[in-house]
Amino acid sequence: MLDDSDAPDDIHPLFHGAPSSTEFRKLRKRLVRETREAIETYGMARRGDRWLVCLSGGKDSYTLLAVLHELKWRGLLPVDLLACNLDQGQPGFPATVLPEFLTRMGVEHRIEYQDTYSVVTSKIAPGGTMCSLCSRLRRGNLYRIAREEGCSTVVLGHHRDDILETFFMNLFHGGRLAAMPPRLLNEEGDLFVARPLAYVAEADCEKFARAMGYPIIPCDLCGSQEGLQRAQVKKLLDEWEARSPGRRQVMFRALMNVRPSHLADPALFDFAALALADAAASGDVPDLRD
Repeated sequence: MLDDSDAPDDIHPLFHGAPSSTEFRKLRKRLVRETREAIETYGMARRGDRWLVCLSGGKDSYTLLAVLHELKWRGLLPVDLLACNLDQGQPGFPATVLPEFLTRMGVEHRIEYQDTYSVVTSKIAPGGTMCSLCSRLRRGNLYRIAREEGCSTVVLGHHRDDILETFFMNLFHGGRLAAMPPRLLNEEGDLFVARPLAYVAEADCEKFARAMGYPIIPCDLCGSQEGLQRAQVKKLLDEWEARSPGRRQVMFRALMNVRPSHLADPALFDFAALALADAAASGDVPDLRD
């Protein structure tokens, strides 16, 4: 574990004005602990690296920004942080909110304008799902910005619930067992993508960002579309959680406890090589594959 024995008593400006209630202090402590644990478990931080922290203006990215700066403030995250907002040209987007907020908080940042909104709306028929194309365009621009800024890692605000929802979307609609990994290498092999909030519940992000009064900006492009697969999966998980509190956490732990021999993918486990104890001991293992 990283050593916090020399952590300063003060806090980063992003936490100034925080509620003094015991409940909020517990929430903040939990967020910092879970984020720190994910960073260490998945080897996200290398001393001297530079991270591009992607900030949409939603509750999750504000939580990510605050917790990462708190960890760095306390000497527990040995990387440089650059906050980045990609203004995608959505009509009515409050373009001044984030730069004013980041400047006031003393957060190093870059605001990039790229009108991907027009591209998406020109290619997707009315009523169609915009998320996939929007995501690809956003990701391409963020990778470019990371390279221009000398960043080794693109940091996203996806939390535990996002990861679970992606797993079930792949299960129900994609025919595969896959989710969002906490850390991955991009296809070009020159950038890492990290999700430090992998252990954090969405409800905690919501409580934290609201309690801090951060200027949350809603997504009017994809967030306003009804009937999306992700929204349907989220509703299903909400219903399960309501009937059995804690189920989301149990399901997330399952993603960390995979047993290939108890699934059905022959590329992950050699089922044909299984043999009874007597046959294995004698070396007499028949091969019926010929």
